[in-house]
Amino acid sequence: MGFAPPADTCSRAGCRAQATVRLVWSNPRIHRDGRTKTWLACPEHENYLEEFLRARNFPVTVSPHTSEGNVDE
Repeated sequence: MGFAPPADTCSRAGCRAQATVRLVWSNPRIHRDGRTKTWLACPEHENYLEEFLRARNFPVTVSPHTSEGNVDE
């Protein structure tokens, strides 16, 4: 069995910090049905992850993250 990070952990590879924001995004080439993906980010990686998505022209919305939120797989 693999290690599953806590649900509120930053989505940046290797980061185990507490997430404070949600980045909801989609890839218009494959998410044509309105489906979105959600990444969580800590303060250190928020800009990195947002820039990664915007550089690929993926629509992204950034909002505060609360522990009640769910992460899309």
